[in-house]
Amino acid sequence: MDDISKQIAQALAEYTNDVTEGLEKAKKEVAKNTVKELKRTSPVGDTGDYAKGWKSKKSGTAQVVHNKTDYQLTHLLEKGHAKRGAGRVQGQKHIEPAEEKAIREYLEAAEKVIRG
Repeated sequence: MDDISKQIAQALAEYTNDVTEGLEKAKKEVAKNTVKELKRTSPVGDTGDYAKGWKSKKSGTAQVVHNKTDYQLTHLLEKGHAKRGAGRVQGQKHIEPAEEKAIREYLEAAEKVIRG
């Protein structure tokens, strides 16, 4: 009976390791795809720096997608802002759709990894 317990424990450890590795790969792939999507759909502006500035990095166990060059513009461009004189500049939704797509993509990938 003790031998069977060891075999079950070993099989579970291998499965857990496989799932962990698979989820890490999925996170990296989804982050990479999200960066590509944001670079493609972001407002370009005069220099194109904002659209080119999207990067991903590992933070703890998470993959974080952020704008390295013009992070201070993300909220203004996504939500819109007041003009200096009067009026408003309409926001251009580009982060929210990319985020929703990334969530769907990660959930699908995670499901595949867990099912084996």
